[in-house]
Amino acid sequence: MAGEAAQPGVEPLAFARFLDSSPQPFVYGYGGRSLREMREREFGRLAGTVYLDHAGATLFPQSQLTSFTKDLMENLYGNPHSQNISSKLTYETVEQVRYRILAHFCTSPEDYTVIFTAGSTAALKLVAEAFPWVSPGPESSGSRFCYLTDSHTSVVGMRKVTTAMNVTCIPVRPEDMWLAEKQDAAAAGDPDHQPPHLFCYPAQSNFSGSRYPLSWIGEVKSGQMRPVSAPGKWYVLLDAAAYVGTSPLDLSVHQADFVPISFYKIFGFPTGLGALLVNNRTAPLLRKTYFGGGTAAAYLAGEDFYIPRESVAERFEDGTISFLDVIALKHGFDALENLTGGMECIRQHTFTLARYTYASLTALRYPNGAPVVRIYSDSEFSSPEVQGPVISFNVLDDDGNIIGYSQVDKMASLHNIHVRTGCFCNTGACQRHLGISDEMVKKHLQAGHVCGDDMDLIDGQPTGSVRISFGYMSTLEDAQAFLRFIIATWLHPSLSQPLLPATPRQAGAPPAEMEAQNTMPATMDRGDLSPQEDALADPGVWNSSPTTVDAVTLCLPLLEATRTQRTPSEKTAGIPGGGLGSHVVTNLYLYPIKSCAAFEVTRWPLGNQGLLYDRSWMVVNHNGICLSQKQEPRLCLIQPIIDLQQRVMIIKAQGMEPIEVPLEENSQRAQICQSKGECLRLWRKNFSLVVKVFWPSMSSDQTKFRLSKKSEEKTWQRSACLYNSHPFSGERGTVSADKQIQCFGTSAAIKQKLRHMAVPKEVESELQLPAYATATATQDPKPLNEARDGISILMGTRQARYC
Repeated sequence: MAGEAAQPGVEPLAFARFLDSSPQPFVYGYGGRSLREMREREFGRLAGTVYLDHAGATLFPQSQLTSFTKDLMENLYGNPHSQNISSKLTYETVEQVRYRILAHFCTSPEDYTVIFTAGSTAALKLVAEAFPWVSPGPESSGSRFCYLTDSHTSVVGMRKVTTAMNVTCIPVRPEDMWLAEKQDAAAAGDPDHQPPHLFCYPAQSNFSGSRYPLSWIGEVKSGQMRPVSAPGKWYVLLDAAAYVGTSPLDLSVHQADFVPISFYKIFGFPTGLGALLVNNRTAPLLRKTYFGGGTAAAYLAGEDFYIPRESVAERFEDGTISFLDVIALKHGFDALENLTGGMECIRQHTFTLARYTYASLTALRYPNGAPVVRIYSDSEFSSPEVQGPVISFNVLDDDGNIIGYSQVDKMASLHNIHVRTGCFCNTGACQRHLGISDEMVKKHLQAGHVCGDDMDLIDGQPTGSVRISFGYMSTLEDAQAFLRFIIATWLHPSLSQPLLPATPRQAGAPPAEMEAQNTMPATMDRGDLSPQEDALADPGVWNSSPTTVDAVTLCLPLLEATRTQRTPSEKTAGIPGGGLGSHVVTNLYLYPIKSCAAFEVTRWPLGNQGLLYDRSWMVVNHNGICLSQKQEPRLCLIQPIIDLQQRVMIIKAQGMEPIEVPLEENSQRAQICQSKGECLRLWRKNFSLVVKVFWPSMSSDQTKFRLSKKSEEKTWQRSACLYNSHPFSGERGTVSADKQIQCFGTSAAIKQKLRHMAVPKEVESELQLPAYATATATQDPKPLNEARDGISILMGTRQARYC
């Protein structure tokens, strides 16, 4: 299973074989509930998409949102701090949700209090500021703040608060806790008369998914295990934000003092709402300085007099809580229970998917026997008690070198697979698993690398990894689509080029039929390339050779454009010894549109700033912000070709007709390009060219970014237009929105509207308008609110934007 090498050409490990060969039983799905039907009914937006970032944010079901909005439409909820009827309804509903939360974690209001916060980070900050720290003095060594190095940034950030109080902060390695010897609790003396200490650790690592023993809670609190040797009473904060998204937590057994959580990790909605679960035996120790609305029993404005409310929750919830979001939690609990049967079912289902994917990945081998991936974990995915549904890994080449996570992310995006890359706000675990020293972290910062960027390799060493994670609605098809992507991209790279977006039935898989494509030169010097263009130049990312055109033959038809294919040895010919010395230029590449595909030539004129028309265009979103492959990896699917004699740039991409764009701003050439069945939007002012630009279809059943249906459902998609505007002088254009005209309906109706716009006759004559169903003529289009579902192009001194 995990140790068996996959032979070239085989499919991912068969699920039935995985189940049969495992010594332990695995559970997939939710009993009599059909997972496939649930996906189609509740998560239709996932069609054609493989979403594997549930540790970052899971997804909400449609029934949860429908039930919540119905609740809001049928009930009147007022401010819970008022005394009117609607406010009392809000207060009572919020209190019911508090009880529901405690019941979800197997406890009650007698033992724990729910304090609503803006998220788990806000809950951690609250503990850091309110914990009864004792500074060192003549009679006391002071408090200790200890945290596991495998902790989220928000936990480590608590030390800034404690340091300001002169409290000693001590990071503790997981190895130190595992090797810690049990001690006699009685030997510690009377802890009630000694300084309080706080130990923080995650129930589940958000980096690797490793789960730490919940038994540490009782052992540390009782004094049987100590993070460091120091006299005092230990309290435990259990960071459960990552853990509770896919597992039950029984606080009646594991009675941590503080438990911060974020609800979107469990339900997907609402975001920006979390809670701090406080053990009632610990709550009286908390100290509070600031007080906001709703927290005071009485206070004076002109005198330092303030009496807090007795309720712990009311005392720490400053201002009006996000009560509508709290009410949404009720519907989240209902939906989760109805769809899955509970958290234990979710734990078993998600672990089965993770264990299967882990076994399949570890079985993948190159022909020389080298592993395809390196997985970072402290467990061997033996059980859900020690491992969550998270896999952190890096892809290797056949020589064992790590392929940067940014390249993997870009390739995954081309297959419409959503993963997470970097260190995931957990530098400690990242350093530990990747072997990055403190000095290297500082060196990487000096080299320009910061958290969250795409600088994945420095001096050949990784700065982060790739993470996939499963949620309760994840399916076997999701896991197998991801595995096919890894196999097709690295074990069979010829299958991954050029890439078509995935279909709903097989997201993540490369198309069945591909044209034979040449590879980019493996010996290209990357020093002068941007990170985005460097990704295109790497054969592991983009193996489609750009069109090679001689400048003197650019007037020939496009089909006569020549292509080159050279072996690495041919490309290095003329370089003595293949090293330093005289060099020979073997390939010339232009990037007319920055971050799009390269355009290869054999001869080319020079301009004032280098190769003529190199990087003369860029892609912008509707706000005029430039896009790169970091935001839109599919930009590399757009192939620009420049015809100097015809003075046009031809833009090609799979799934669309070639588009001609004039090279010169003052060109009088006007052309309207449309695809059948699309709506038309024109800018009246200063337009001479309108071009539709679409991504390739993401679905064989529903073509995105176009009208998907002409039926009574009237599902509309947003398009992107390219138009010539006034000079672009370093600032975003000012074409006013009131000049925007929308045209829908039959050809006759649209042309009638265009006449009212005083559109020039020569432009109107070139319109090839589709004959829409007359019934759609009066329908108001409702574009879907999807980010960057088309592109616009900024043409030198000409602006384009969504229209």
